[in-house]
Amino acid sequence: MDLKSEEKVLKLDDDEGEVVSKLKGVGTLSDNNMEAKSPGSLSSKDMIFRADKIDLKSLDVQLEKHLSRVWSSNLEKNNHRPKEVWEIDPLKLEIRYLVAKGTYGTVYRGTYDNQDVAVKLLDWGEDGMATAAETAALRSSFRQEVAVWHKLDHPNVTKFVGASMGTSNLKIPSKNPSEGYTTLPSRACCVLVEFLPGGTLKNYLYKNRKKKLAFKIVIQLALDLSRGLSYLHSKKIVHRDVKAENMLLDTNRTLKIADFGVARVEAQNPKDMTGETGTLGYMAPEVLDGKPYNRKCDVYSFGICLWEIYCCDLPYPDLSFAEVSSAVVRQNLRPDIPRCCPSSLSHIMKKCWDANPDKRPEMDEVVKLLEAIDTSKGGGMIPEDQAGGCFCFAPTRGP
Repeated sequence: MDLKSEEKVLKLDDDEGEVVSKLKGVGTLSDNNMEAKSPGSLSSKDMIFRADKIDLKSLDVQLEKHLSRVWSSNLEKNNHRPKEVWEIDPLKLEIRYLVAKGTYGTVYRGTYDNQDVAVKLLDWGEDGMATAAETAALRSSFRQEVAVWHKLDHPNVTKFVGASMGTSNLKIPSKNPSEGYTTLPSRACCVLVEFLPGGTLKNYLYKNRKKKLAFKIVIQLALDLSRGLSYLHSKKIVHRDVKAENMLLDTNRTLKIADFGVARVEAQNPKDMTGETGTLGYMAPEVLDGKPYNRKCDVYSFGICLWEIYCCDLPYPDLSFAEVSSAVVRQNLRPDIPRCCPSSLSHIMKKCWDANPDKRPEMDEVVKLLEAIDTSKGGGMIPEDQAGGCFCFAPTRGP
């Protein structure tokens, strides 16, 4: 077969033609390799190349250089854009070790500007699992989380330190220490908050599931949570995922609300806030049922958390997700309140998880109700006048 039978026609658009014109004279393409239809009519649309005469390796190198220049130009443009008030300086961040890994992100402990921080890395889409549209939606949600968080200042809300929409410059410890560091592509994001060594409220309650908590500790934790939620609601912010797993403790056992991934500013029209957002078991009936909702969905979730703090147990442990969802909405299912629970506390639980959102109290009212409870004489699982505890739980509750 002669060489002419192996000729291939390569049609180039205007941009590609520009690249080819720049490549002329570098030994890859020359006028001798081109055949014009007629003198003077040569254009990028009419070019014909012989495949055997094209140095593809050299062409790849030239195209790579061209793309690199374009990429560098885009980076330079991004670097010159005005920085957000919450953006961090990656050079000041040192990521030390892994704390936890979730579906869309990983939490590390680190230091930023000599401050202990928790670093939440969000690397959606980098493994090809998420579509471009899904990744864009998640990045938009991340911006929303940061926009909510960086304006907040309350002792019962985790302190926001900073964030970044790109993490290509960060050194991330590998799973195997001997492998040194890894990096994430530039599309990934990270958020920095104060590091709270006490872990999650959920883990704390689990550790105390046998001996339970002293009544004064129950009220202290409940007050911390209610004050934090009251503050958020005063800022027109609905958390929408209030649960023990999203509450953190510091060294003094002070509770702080964390994870604003689904938080949003409360809509003027409740019909603008619909959809199942939150965690089953904590979700209010109107949310489970897909009806419009408002900040009172957080009050419902608080009622479940209050029961959980008192009992150091999980609600509905023997029911499936589908069973819980159906029973909460249609059969008014709620956790069983132990007989030993003081009426002052059980009253708050029942008011908070009322099926009718309008009958639930505001969180500032809940704060006042909790502050009025007397813990000086103990109570709860070990009443002051009993040597042992009640028989609601076994083993008995500790002091």
